[in-house]
Amino acid sequence: MAKSRNNLLGVGGQRKKLSRAEQQGAGSARDADRKAAESKKQELVRKMRERAEAQAATTAEPGEQGGPAQS
Repeated sequence: MAKSRNNLLGVGGQRKKLSRAEQQGAGSARDADRKAAESKKQELVRKMRERAEAQAATTAEPGEQGGPAQS
């Protein structure tokens, strides 16, 4: 028996299940959690960059800022 190429049932992925609140138009708690996590991540990245810049500034002496040593 030949395979049917007309049957596209199941093609295109799955839809997420909506809660009652989401069906009624209320905001999703999932979206709020995602935004909170993203803001925490941005804050953490900012703090890490500040610490790295401060550490780089304290380890480099004023006369030697990243240039190669010449003999």
